[in-house]
Amino acid sequence: MEQVILYIPAPKSGRFKVFIPYALKSEREAFKKLNTSYYHPSQKLWSMVNTPENIKRVQALFGEKLKMDQGEQIQLSQPTFTLAEKSLEAMDQLRQKLTLKAYSPSTISNYATAFAKFLRFFEQRELTTITKEEIEGFVYHQISKYKISESAQNSLINAVKAYYEHVLGKPREYYDIQRPKATQALPNVLSKEEIAGIIQATSNLKHRTILLTIYSAGLRISEAIRLRVRDIHSDEGYLFIKGSKNKKDHKTVLSPVLLGELRAYYRAFKPSYWLFEGQEGGQYSTKSIQNIFRAAIQKSGANPWATVHTLRHSFATHLLQNGTNLRMIQVLLGHSSSKTTEIYSHVLAVSNKNVVSPLDQITELLNLTTETAKKSAPHTKDIHETGDGS
Repeated sequence: MEQVILYIPAPKSGRFKVFIPYALKSEREAFKKLNTSYYHPSQKLWSMVNTPENIKRVQALFGEKLKMDQGEQIQLSQPTFTLAEKSLEAMDQLRQKLTLKAYSPSTISNYATAFAKFLRFFEQRELTTITKEEIEGFVYHQISKYKISESAQNSLINAVKAYYEHVLGKPREYYDIQRPKATQALPNVLSKEEIAGIIQATSNLKHRTILLTIYSAGLRISEAIRLRVRDIHSDEGYLFIKGSKNKKDHKTVLSPVLLGELRAYYRAFKPSYWLFEGQEGGQYSTKSIQNIFRAAIQKSGANPWATVHTLRHSFATHLLQNGTNLRMIQVLLGHSSSKTTEIYSHVLAVSNKNVVSPLDQITELLNLTTETAKKSAPHTKDIHETGDGS
């Protein structure tokens, strides 16, 4: 009997994966209809959002054909612990220094979590006596024992660097840890049809306006919640983004379509200071926007791996598809380095709808005058007429 395999996920995994044999066509079609189901072609696996209810649905669907497989999904969890008084003092010093340097609350929280592991590991040591080699050994221990991600490795390194350099005043060359090799992963991008579906699936005026603003202007979620009413410059046609990721101000595009939505939203909600206010009048919360987006994804059937930040990636990629140059996209996104923006050039899929082959431009020189050649050769004019301009 052909067996379906459900790979038991780690406790905090966002999704669980399922292998469905090719021969089980009717079962596969039934699984496709389940909410949040998604197929991963490269792995030849299906997945669903990791909830007890979804696992029960899969068990009910496949019955005796289902095999539960732990495989290598379960990783050793990291222990919880309390810090000694001396370590707490070092932690407070780091938090204070990072706050004075205007680090964001989320960055301070990430550094503190990472630094706590370091303090626990070297609890019996004077921090000033720990060598570079010992710190490298600590990072290696975390990688080998807990299989921490590359971003977690970088958080550990950055937290320790911050303490030694900013708190203890050590020179930068004191700490020269080899960093994990940067990955070349491409950002997730939604199609224009998926974007439209997400917006159409959001009926609440405030919720829809928030998602439209993030996509239309290519905003980070932190930039969206910090938008003020006075940051909307309708006459000049731009949004002013104050103090974005690198503490730098920049301007981005204000779509006439978005402006109409913003005016309707303003008449309905009359925000006083923050453009998007919470129930108590303060900033709208990041969590609320994430929940809005997740609900729209599920309702529209768009790529379930997408996040709110995917709207920003999609903004940049769609601009590039429409012919906007990378330098302008860099300015609109507020990137300090052009290298950050260049990744979007790798995202584009080559399509004969928006890329003209050099062969098509020399058909007359080659005397290729058959009806097939004439009909198949796209022209620049055709491309401009079929573009949607978004």
